[in-house]
Amino acid sequence: CPRRLLTTALLLSLLLDPAILLLREHQDLPALDQNASLHVTFDPKTMTLRWDCRENVTSGECLMTTHKENSPVKKGIKGKECRCTFQDRSLHGGVSFTVKVNIDQRWISETLVYSNPGVEGTAAQNFSCLIYNADFMNCTWAKGQAAPNDIQYFLYIRDSKKKIERECPRYLQDSGTHVGCHLQNISGLSFYSYFLVNGTSQKSGIQFFDSVLMLKEIERYNPPNNITVYCNESHCFIQWEKPRTRKTLSDREFQYQLDIQRQVSEPCSEQDFPPPEAGQPLSGPTVRTWGTWGGFRLGEHQGKFRVCSKT
Repeated sequence: CPRRLLTTALLLSLLLDPAILLLREHQDLPALDQNASLHVTFDPKTMTLRWDCRENVTSGECLMTTHKENSPVKKGIKGKECRCTFQDRSLHGGVSFTVKVNIDQRWISETLVYSNPGVEGTAAQNFSCLIYNADFMNCTWAKGQAAPNDIQYFLYIRDSKKKIERECPRYLQDSGTHVGCHLQNISGLSFYSYFLVNGTSQKSGIQFFDSVLMLKEIERYNPPNNITVYCNESHCFIQWEKPRTRKTLSDREFQYQLDIQRQVSEPCSEQDFPPPEAGQPLSGPTVRTWGTWGGFRLGEHQGKFRVCSKT
């Protein structure tokens, strides 16, 4: 009947209108290729992540996650740049990078895994470096447990600020294999430096080892300079200057320790000598510390210095 036909038509119109509106809404947005690739690449020398630039990008971010530490680092994308540059990090344990960009209110992401190629156990191990006499540095390492007989290692050092890289100028060898490096000029290194030890072999692929070191933490300091001693019949007064260091450090960076020993065989006790004129005591009855400039009245005792840097 006419009434049933009219009711059916109204119901159909109510059901079709939202579908038509939704279809028009999707037609207004540009279609994106679901398999689109950003072609992400990574340059370990500059710690820079790059990808293909796309039009209509409104925002984005980069994420770096080291596999060993599992501590992600996130960086926002500035403007229309198609790159992200990270601070130097250790990469030998494997790293994952993810790029995520927003195009016309739709997100496109891509992940790149940067692995450490080569045979497990062939990388250099027990790596360490030491700065001494303010101008010199020695780095040493050992052969990997699975390293072949023809292994040869090479050390590269990069300034983390200027990104200037140089190879070790003088290697230390063990049966022809590089197991250390001696540098006589470290003036070009900054507060943080990146160290990379890679290797070559005709028998197998060699994994690399890398590390970021704070140079302040690996510097060994000499005794204080210009030590002067003034003594009278009952007391002695000692004065000194802070030692020479690779970089200029403030007086607050240093902590001094003076070990007191009597000339007789009896053990020392706290009452054997008067308190220092400046500074504060450390643990133990025979140890005192004070500032860069200062002195200690020793009586009939003898003293020797030990100096370190506060961290």
